[in-house]
Amino acid sequence: MLFLNRFFAFGAAQLDGFFVYVPWLFMFFIPAIGMRLWAEEKKTGTIELLMTLPVRDIEIVLGKYIGALALVLVALLLTFPLPWMVSSLADPKTPFDWGPIYCAYLASFLLGALILAVSAWVSSMTENQIIAFILACSLTFALYLIGFPAIVSMLPEWLGNLTSKLSPYQHFSSLYQGVIEAVDVVYFVGAIGLFLYLNTRTIESRRWA
Repeated sequence: MLFLNRFFAFGAAQLDGFFVYVPWLFMFFIPAIGMRLWAEEKKTGTIELLMTLPVRDIEIVLGKYIGALALVLVALLLTFPLPWMVSSLADPKTPFDWGPIYCAYLASFLLGALILAVSAWVSSMTENQIIAFILACSLTFALYLIGFPAIVSMLPEWLGNLTSKLSPYQHFSSLYQGVIEAVDVVYFVGAIGLFLYLNTRTIESRRWA
């Protein structure tokens, strides 16, 4: 309903009103997927079986992560009929610009992949799925918050510049507006790698506990 209100208010065939809500939808949807990646294994004791498999910890982490990431990708693909519907409403004399749409989907996928990596790491530290969900949502919100202009403006300039660069919300906003810059892509890839590394270290610590 919120998307439709913004769509008709703009009076143009564009999807800004949809993608602007993606970070907030993902803040709850992605942790719901990631909360059981490791918490369920620890609760049922099957993680001990995983630790005996002749594979490296990083391979187990990546296997579970990629499997969950596939669900995120499917969820995004299920929304793809939406831009087709919107493009059919565009003025025939003005070709529908697909470039920003592809950028927005790339931004959404990268943001979802990052939140999933955060959720997987949090899940590896507890056997309670509800706690994992709440912590992942809270951490995601905190990462968003440090990039909000209202928050950044209250900080010293050097600190505000730093926190805005560390916030996925700022990098998502740049990408979904149709501006692909290497710094934004590198940020997401690096942040995903960091949380997967932390996830692996947490699992390794259990092996030697």
